[in-house]
Amino acid sequence: MQFWKWGFNLLLISSSFFLSQFSQIFLSQLPQNVVSICSEQDRASLLGFKASILKDTTDTLSSWTGRDCCDGGWEGVECNPSTGRVTTLQLQRPDSDKDSGIYMKGTLSSSLGNLGFLEVLVISGMKHITGPIPESFSNLTRLTQLALEDNSLGGTIPPSLGHLPLLQTLSLNGNHLKGKIPPTLGSLTSLVQINLARNYLSDPIPLSFRTLKNLQYLDLSFNFLSGYVPDFVGQFQNLTFIDLSNNHFTGRIPISLFSLTNLLDLSLSHNNLTGTIPDQVGTLKSLTTLQLSGNHLTGHLPLSISRLQNLWYLNLSRNAISNPLPVIPSSGIPSLLSIDLSYNNLSLGSVPDWIRSKALKDVNLAGCKLKGNLPRFIKPDSLSTIDLSDNYLVGGISGFFTNMSSLPKLKLSHNQLKFDLSEITLPIGLSSIDLQANLIVGSLSSIINNRTSSSLEVLDVSGNSISGHIPEFMVGSSLKVLNIGCNNISGRIPISISNLIDLERFDISRNHILGGIPPSLGMLLKLQWLDLSINGLTGQIPSALSQIVGLRHANFRANRLCGEIPQTRPFNIFPAVAYAHNLCLCGKPLLPCKGRNEEKILQ
Repeated sequence: MQFWKWGFNLLLISSSFFLSQFSQIFLSQLPQNVVSICSEQDRASLLGFKASILKDTTDTLSSWTGRDCCDGGWEGVECNPSTGRVTTLQLQRPDSDKDSGIYMKGTLSSSLGNLGFLEVLVISGMKHITGPIPESFSNLTRLTQLALEDNSLGGTIPPSLGHLPLLQTLSLNGNHLKGKIPPTLGSLTSLVQINLARNYLSDPIPLSFRTLKNLQYLDLSFNFLSGYVPDFVGQFQNLTFIDLSNNHFTGRIPISLFSLTNLLDLSLSHNNLTGTIPDQVGTLKSLTTLQLSGNHLTGHLPLSISRLQNLWYLNLSRNAISNPLPVIPSSGIPSLLSIDLSYNNLSLGSVPDWIRSKALKDVNLAGCKLKGNLPRFIKPDSLSTIDLSDNYLVGGISGFFTNMSSLPKLKLSHNQLKFDLSEITLPIGLSSIDLQANLIVGSLSSIINNRTSSSLEVLDVSGNSISGHIPEFMVGSSLKVLNIGCNNISGRIPISISNLIDLERFDISRNHILGGIPPSLGMLLKLQWLDLSINGLTGQIPSALSQIVGLRHANFRANRLCGEIPQTRPFNIFPAVAYAHNLCLCGKPLLPCKGRNEEKILQ
């Protein structure tokens, strides 16, 4: 046997050597002028597109120079080396640059429709490419992939796109397209992926879509689509992803959807769906995420959901689901990491044992009529988000954070919790805590200190009975939101407020804050929301605040402020009510100042 293996390997080696030598001799006999360069017609088509782009901060098109667009120097362009015809045009901004100044500004030239050998056309993430999708794109009959995502394209989807027989991917998401989805797209029977999300499309899904039997990915989310969720979607047995969320679909969830055994992700959230969650949901053996939030679903959560072995994300919030919840066995939904049952018609009383006992990351049970003391989770070290707001929880918080080593976000607002802030030892790494509208007392210095300054980004303790002064703020604070309104806090705004360089929202309204507004507040250049209303602040509104050019909301109402309002935007265009009930403020948007008498009063 070893002899035969040795002989066979020798034969393979000999054959490979012979083929290699033959190919080298054959290629050496070819005329040197066989090496193809870019087709002049294709080059002209590409330059037509380049001319329609008025500004290119990606700097991609600056490489489109010279006679040969196929020599590898034209960024994003690929050719068939044997014909010199362009087969791929791929201009795609990296995901990491989404918020940067990288874009193209202009339109899609109809000349691209002359690239008759094009197989892949991707122009995505350019943000400022406007105008319609050219009708000439219907000439690209060899096209297998058309992706024009995250631009600003307008008008309607050309019905002529239904004349692309080889198309497998159609992605037009993230534009300003409107009108109906053309029924002609049902002719694209080779389609594997269709993504029309985040546009302004309306009317029902065309019945012609029933022919798209090869679909694996369907995303029509964030549009204005209406009618029923089509029953024929359940015939697309290759589907792994369905997202029809954030539309205006009505009626019941089709039973046919639950025959899609390959389905991994199903989102029908934020529609107007009615009826119950079908018991057949337990047949979706491959399902990993189920999102049905924001509908009008009634009835009970079916016990069959416990059979979903791969489900890790379950969001049924903001429906009308009622008691009782099923008793999920310990072996049920073993992969579950995130659950959201908030704002239904549930009266849970306490957190169900099957939720408390799992190693979950996210627990959202807001508005579920929970009562008694805060729950104790059996595996707290896995938790990263807890939302138990809008319930009837009472008592203290001492011990609640025990072993919550990785908790970044906690929301316990609108309960009846009663404790002193000194009882809290926040977990290291906690970035957001919302304790709004409880019965909390104590001093802010218990939670705003050196220990929490580097990690805490959001703090909302408004609507409580907290007293004392606003503490000094350390350099290096990460706070972005600080809401301490509606308490019994006194003293002054510390000059060290300027250390909160990342602060975007600052609300100290309805307290007993005295003294002047420190000019150092003007150093918070990221501030978007400022509410100092209903306190005892005196003096002028510092002109230094004019440096906060991104401020969208400001309220100085009901203090003892005097003098001229800064006569720069946005302060001179905020509504007059933002400055009402003060001592003697003047200037736009209030009455003009009559002189400098105000300065004498201040002195």
